[in-house]
Amino acid sequence: MGATNGVEVTGPLHERYDEILTDDALALIADLHRRFEGRRQELLAARKRRQAEISAGANLDFLPETREIREDPDWKVAPPAPGITDRRVEITGPTDRKMTINALNSGAKVWLADFEDANTPLWENMIGGQLNLRDALDRTIDFSTPEGKSYALKDDNGLATIVVRPRGWHLDEKHILVDGQRTSGGIVDFALYFFHCARRQLDKGKGPYFYLPKMESHLEARLWNEIFVVAQERLGIPRGTIRATVLIETIPAAFEMEEILYELREHSAGLNAGRWDYLFSMIKVHRTLGRRFLLPERNAVTMTAPFMRAYTELLVSTCHKRGAFAIGGMAAFIPSRRDPEVNERALAKVRDDKARESGDGFDGSWVAHPDLVPVAMEIFDGVLGDRPNQLDRLRDDVSVKADDLLAVDATEGGITEAGLRSNIEVALQYLAAWIGGNGAVAIHNLMEDAATAEISRSQIWQWLHNDVTLDDGPTVTRELVDRIIDEELAKLREASGAAFDAELYERARELFKEVALADDYADFLTLPAYERMP
Repeated sequence: MGATNGVEVTGPLHERYDEILTDDALALIADLHRRFEGRRQELLAARKRRQAEISAGANLDFLPETREIREDPDWKVAPPAPGITDRRVEITGPTDRKMTINALNSGAKVWLADFEDANTPLWENMIGGQLNLRDALDRTIDFSTPEGKSYALKDDNGLATIVVRPRGWHLDEKHILVDGQRTSGGIVDFALYFFHCARRQLDKGKGPYFYLPKMESHLEARLWNEIFVVAQERLGIPRGTIRATVLIETIPAAFEMEEILYELREHSAGLNAGRWDYLFSMIKVHRTLGRRFLLPERNAVTMTAPFMRAYTELLVSTCHKRGAFAIGGMAAFIPSRRDPEVNERALAKVRDDKARESGDGFDGSWVAHPDLVPVAMEIFDGVLGDRPNQLDRLRDDVSVKADDLLAVDATEGGITEAGLRSNIEVALQYLAAWIGGNGAVAIHNLMEDAATAEISRSQIWQWLHNDVTLDDGPTVTRELVDRIIDEELAKLREASGAAFDAELYERARELFKEVALADDYADFLTLPAYERMP
């Protein structure tokens, strides 16, 4: 598609793509790009400077220059918006056609329609997903399997509220160029949905709502707020109509929760405890700082670890102090219809997790599978009753200091060969699926997204660079990891039989070794992975 007014679409134009990639929608992308791309790049550069300071020995702490914001008791975020006043259970998943219908029908209060970690940014996924969201709002969406099973939407009153998660600031969209430059993936995702669906949502008595991922500072939240203001002005939609929930899934952002709410206050819908990416961030930010920041193997780190308790308690108290929603983390279990014993054990853990969150004051929580909606709903119903939320529970008892958020060395658990093998095997399976176009992958009865692979490869990188000796075996070396990669691939080949895609797994192996074993640490594995995509 040739350049029009400086905008060039280089991705293929499949059936109906012209309904999304209209001149006016592309003009909104171009305007936002020209106004804000320079700032995005400045903020990404600021991340690198901050990381260099931490790697040189500086400690993260609450910002002295924003103390007045934290100590001012009077400011609040905007009041709850229609359709997201009650968020007791939210379901997450990508925007493919089947998932769109199942998520909206699931009985959850909110669907996080994901263009980020549970999605692969294939061009077809990004534009096809926008079509699916618009079709869902128009009630023209349906889906049938090759076996003849049909899916259709329930009545509007029973559908979850759509909340879209665009890509993070670090990700580009290489198929839409403005003045010859790649655009921001997040701005593209936001602009296309906002342009086509904001008024459709308002007509249904709701609004254009978003989840904002991977932020590391309140200045990044300020950029989103300015984008919201411009977009609303361009479309003639009242300022403050947009509402955004920010995922606190990086350790730098944990020190700026109040400031993030403050920057977005006229558009804020709260904060979410994005716990798996938070673990990834904790490893990533402190990866070169020795054993003080050495986490046990991935499956040993639970939400009861002291540094994770500090993070979630601070999030709830911060949100409720400012009238904002506090949304809990993901229950990733996928119920099995063939193994009731596995189900019983896993569902007990899910119930315990949701009981802890609801008891701590969270207003809602996430699940990855429709079968978990009634499980989580029962737990939150037991605490909330007829109330839509527990914003009135202020948690004045919470007092979290910087050292509490950084107390990684108080985490119990070891590092075993089984843990190393699990990191390698799960990461290989996930990356093979991701490269193949699927970002939400069922592995061992868990719905995994990019955070799992990020934790897995980051732990291995950290263990290698800290000469970690396994509790039950040798020191972690490149040679050991290489050998286990070969062994785990052989097991996957045997288990998959004819379905094993050797070419896909070879690409996954290459990518995994690049992000887990190279001397230079890749900030996000999705960056080199995206460059491998068409």
